[in-house]
Amino acid sequence: MIRGIWDRETVALLLLCAMLPIAVTWLLAEGWGGAARLVLVTLCIGIWQLVWMLVRAQPPSVAGLVTSLAIVILAPESLSALQLVLGVSLGIVFGELAFGGWGRNILNPATVTLAFLGFGFPAAPWADLPIQLGWAAIPAALFAAWFGVASWRLLLGAGLVFAAAAYVDSGVLELWLAVLVVLVLLVADPVASASTPVGGWVNGAVYAGLVVLFHATWQGSADVQMAISAALLVSIAVPLVDEIVLSLWVARRRRSLD
Repeated sequence: MIRGIWDRETVALLLLCAMLPIAVTWLLAEGWGGAARLVLVTLCIGIWQLVWMLVRAQPPSVAGLVTSLAIVILAPESLSALQLVLGVSLGIVFGELAFGGWGRNILNPATVTLAFLGFGFPAAPWADLPIQLGWAAIPAALFAAWFGVASWRLLLGAGLVFAAAAYVDSGVLELWLAVLVVLVLLVADPVASASTPVGGWVNGAVYAGLVVLFHATWQGSADVQMAISAALLVSIAVPLVDEIVLSLWVARRRRSLD
């Protein structure tokens, strides 16, 4: 991040503000049980950030609050506190802190955590999202896109591909809630998503396309499980997409200067 008002924590605070409609809606639906899980996950992330600050002089970030919110909303249900702490510890350490903290990570730490929880504890049922959470994700996405902390190209690319798939097969519409919530909480992360304009379109389109593909071929999987798996795969591919886009741009510039 450049110096001035637009530093790392400004972006993190704007992202946190954008997620407030989702946070409030989810807490109202889940009650004190959800609030307790949110406190547990936030405390675990805070402890690991404190350890990294003391050992490596790596400053903590309020982006950890966004990570904890995504984890508690999308994590499989019926997990014990120990299982949740293990998953969060792995995700925050290997998905973020080991790379130098938020802003330098390759993968979204919440995505890494959720993937570990899903693979490590397959018997736990995936979260059943309240439908009002989908409506809360719409203003969250608009706020994040308006202030530039989420790519509008990514959001629109995912929306266009999903709409096209739903036009061909109306059964895809049953995925809209999981697709939208995961898109806003995980895929649109400004750090782990594409950084080029063309890459943003590809990022969103591939995410939606993967969810549609999983829906057609992955029998017995939950909506949230398919969306998180698509988010993980597309986030792994994003650096390559950006590299290809930049290489093509450089090659075109060289040809134009010759």
